[in-house]
Amino acid sequence: MTSLPPLSRILSDNAAQLGLSRPAAMCLGAIWRAAQNPSADDLVTLLGISRSNVSTALKELREIGLVQQARSPGSRKDFYVADADPWALLRKLMIERQRKTFEPLAEAFAAHATEDPRLPALAEISSQLNIWLRQLTALDPDSLAKAIAADPTKLLKKKKKKD
Repeated sequence: MTSLPPLSRILSDNAAQLGLSRPAAMCLGAIWRAAQNPSADDLVTLLGISRSNVSTALKELREIGLVQQARSPGSRKDFYVADADPWALLRKLMIERQRKTFEPLAEAFAAHATEDPRLPALAEISSQLNIWLRQLTALDPDSLAKAIAADPTKLLKKKKKKD
C-alpha cells in the first residue's frame, strides 16, 4: 500500500469506531482533503487499494450521505465531493454511529427487559441516550457546534435554593 495522506490514515485507523469500513474511511479522508474532487481512479492511485474496494467504499459513503457524485463539464467521469464543513462531517458520522450502535443497543435492552430485573433500568437509560443523540444529530451543523462547545460543567452544577 502507498503512504496514505494523514487524514486517510487517521480515519482508517479509527474506521470501526466511526461505523465505517476501512476503505470507506480511507476514501473519505482523501475526498475531504482533496484540492480537486477525485475520481474513483484517482482514489485507487492515491490510496493503493483495489478498484472494487474503492467502488464499494464510495457506495457506502454515498448511502450515509458523507460524499456525493459530481460531474465536470466535458468529462464522463464521476468525481466525489464531501461537505467541507467539519461540523457537517462530524454530524453525519454521529448519525451513523447512533444508528449502528446506540439504537440497536437500546432496542436489545428493551426487548429483553423482562428477563433480568436490572435490564429495565439499562433499557430506560439507553433509550434516553438514544433519544438525546437523535436530537443532537438533528441539529444543523452550526447549532451542533454551539451545543458541543457549551460548557458541560454548567449542566452539572446544582442551582442553589433561595431562602
